[in-house]
Amino acid sequence: MIGKRLRFGDTIGLISPASPENIKAIKKAILLLKNLGFNVLEGKHLYDKWGYLAGKDKDRASDVMEMFKDKEVDMILCVRGGYGSSRILPYLDYDIIKKNPKIFAGFSDITVFLNIFYEKCGLTTFHSPMGTSNLEDVVTLKSFMFTFMEGNKLYTIKNPDEFKTVCINPGIVEGNLIGGNLGLICNSLGTPYEIDMKDKILFIEEVSEAPYRVDRILTQLLLSKKLQQCKGIILGQFKDCDLPHYERSLTLEEVLEDRLYNLDMPMFSGFCSGHDYPKLTVPIGARVRMNAKSGIINVLDAVVE
Repeated sequence: MIGKRLRFGDTIGLISPASPENIKAIKKAILLLKNLGFNVLEGKHLYDKWGYLAGKDKDRASDVMEMFKDKEVDMILCVRGGYGSSRILPYLDYDIIKKNPKIFAGFSDITVFLNIFYEKCGLTTFHSPMGTSNLEDVVTLKSFMFTFMEGNKLYTIKNPDEFKTVCINPGIVEGNLIGGNLGLICNSLGTPYEIDMKDKILFIEEVSEAPYRVDRILTQLLLSKKLQQCKGIILGQFKDCDLPHYERSLTLEEVLEDRLYNLDMPMFSGFCSGHDYPKLTVPIGARVRMNAKSGIINVLDAVVE
């Protein structure tokens, strides 16, 4: 299932389903989206705050559901991640979401929604910039706009020429693309929302996790026999996952080499998506062809109609 493609004059619904964002940043995002040519509908609880959460669980869940039910809303865009998305999964009505397919986008903590909406509803979602991300970055904005406005045809996702990918294991493979934030993917294990990795192409990224923490997450996924089920793996941006010294630590690269690189599947690293810039928009659930040697992702089906 796919939502309809975005056109100028369409309405983007803004929600805060995880952690709160400051009012100034949200207002700036609204102005930017309006200047791009879109209307904006603010979620009822967009500005709520309850400790480290953007309001109470049922209120945040209500905003998600109201945006799906509102026929005037063409796209749902999260303003930030942080923490809290998993808390509202039991309060969502997946039958309603399935009956009202539309663009749903965000990244980081939003990873749980992106994959669950695909798995439970068959809805293609988007690992993309947030409403408060830097959409003034030229490459980031171009990918964001192209995907939602012209993704009704087959297209290719690849890094800008100045950002080279690295082939870990060569090969070309086709499958449905899943993934997002590595920690959030691991947190789904053993729950009703566990992510199915069988025969999928897995994209992962991470931020501010020391190498031993990345090791711990990858080890748990390996012990759970999840990573071994994938057809291919794409390593995105691992921002601030290094240390000032390594006297008592492996480097991030050593962890990845030890935990991942020996898996018998196509794999490449350096893909420009995650917590850094440029930030390419990636369709979660879409059928793609991954070429590990070239670092190119061919999207094989329309992601919007």
